[in-house]
Amino acid sequence: MRVLRSMVVLSIACLVPGYVRAGGGFLGIDHRVAYDNSGVWNRNIQSGLLYGSIAGVGLGALAFGDQDKFGDTLWRSVDAMVFTGVTTEAMKYTFQRERPSQTSDPNRFFQGSHAQSFPSGEVAAISAAVTPFLAEYGSDHPVVYALALLPAYDAVARVKTRGHWQSDVLVGAGVGVGFGIYASKRNSPLIISWLPGGFKIGFVHHFK
Repeated sequence: MRVLRSMVVLSIACLVPGYVRAGGGFLGIDHRVAYDNSGVWNRNIQSGLLYGSIAGVGLGALAFGDQDKFGDTLWRSVDAMVFTGVTTEAMKYTFQRERPSQTSDPNRFFQGSHAQSFPSGEVAAISAAVTPFLAEYGSDHPVVYALALLPAYDAVARVKTRGHWQSDVLVGAGVGVGFGIYASKRNSPLIISWLPGGFKIGFVHHFK
């Protein structure tokens, strides 16, 4: 899929400066980079992007309902983020990989429940949030592809602040994009179908 290819290529391109030398891990690219929690890479900015994405998608979905193209796309992002969140949490507790802040060895998997580096849940969530918009609007409005910069930024930032290894963020992006594409291709959003019918109206349409 073009959306998946574009986001993966962009993420890899952004991370290339961090692994131009040989590394470890299951992809052979993982190693610590120089710690940087300053300026644009500050952890607070990363958290703001994550929570802003969650709030924007969630509140937007409730406000617009699924009565138009934009609202429908928001609900597909909700689906993708929920599926992604459940999957990445299960993977974290399954693989139990230590973060770069905990060890310099990227091969330390199955170290206990305190080790939750693989994959990056944040990069996965942001990827899941933007992918339905890329799939729905990208071909007609190419500027929408700029949204792919958000998970790419977060991927680089998480590596720089030693929250994740390079493979953590790449796999996280893949999980998020995968569920985003799945949600985009469904006949209709899933989660809204479980809610009372009133939610389908949407606050915005209700007050028009």
